[in-house]
Amino acid sequence: DGRMIVNPGSVGSPGYRDIVPFRHRMEAGSPDARYAILEQRGGQWHVTFRHVPYDHEAMAALARQNGHPDLANALATGWIR
Repeated sequence: DGRMIVNPGSVGSPGYRDIVPFRHRMEAGSPDARYAILEQRGGQWHVTFRHVPYDHEAMAALARQNGHPDLANALATGWIR
């Protein structure tokens, strides 16, 4: 119907550090799950971003319990300390 769904974020990983392909850090700034809907209207693409709350505190507690404090903070806040 002229719409396309894309994943502009990540459920369960709103922030992380990596070294591949180079050292970098990604932070969403929000613990919400997110996705976007692209609609083509009149030959142009229009984007609607959606944020979906979920029980991120439970996931943060699980990450802390498993020894991942950076991931726990990212899950709780969307930021890495």
